[in-house]
Amino acid sequence: MTAIEGPDGKLRCPWGAVDDELYRDYHDTEWGRELHGRDALYERLCLEAFQSGLSWITILRKRENFRAAFEGFDVEKVASFGADHVERLMTDKSIVRNRAKIVAAIGNARVILDLRDTDLDSLLWSFAPPPRPRRLVSASDVPAVTEESTSMAKELKRRGLRFFGPTTAYALMQATGMVDDHLSDCLVTPPNTDSGSRYGPA
Repeated sequence: MTAIEGPDGKLRCPWGAVDDELYRDYHDTEWGRELHGRDALYERLCLEAFQSGLSWITILRKRENFRAAFEGFDVEKVASFGADHVERLMTDKSIVRNRAKIVAAIGNARVILDLRDTDLDSLLWSFAPPPRPRRLVSASDVPAVTEESTSMAKELKRRGLRFFGPTTAYALMQATGMVDDHLSDCLVTPPNTDSGSRYGPA
């Protein structure tokens, strides 16, 4: 499926051309834009893991609740969570109450906090592929897994991070601008086309 008209008549990737304003704004202003910073990337890492088996809009609608429940995804704060915090989160109906994912989010914060030879931002972005022009025409052209996402998942697993396979890794890469998978006819311009960008003109 190629880019289609949204409610405003503008062409978007099919998943972003929806009536839901929250989802549409996420497509237009966040997805595919470069994101940096330990806590910001930790938040996306957690949300992508919580999304596993669910629709992204479910997670997006609960995003502010997740932020409140996980102390703004401050790595130091979440790393200090204990059993009492797990039980509190398991009773919080405003988030996804999956014990394995909650425990993984806390454990992952501890792993990130203990990184010695690198930092989360540098680690994740080290797997970003070289910049490329935007050439995807159809949603069927968008991959679910790549060599880079497989390598990222393998390395994060080696370092002790959980709930993060190659598919989740690629979703993270898409969401944080490590790759630009907006379709070629999508209204969203290639991110950061100014001087010094990772991306050249479409």
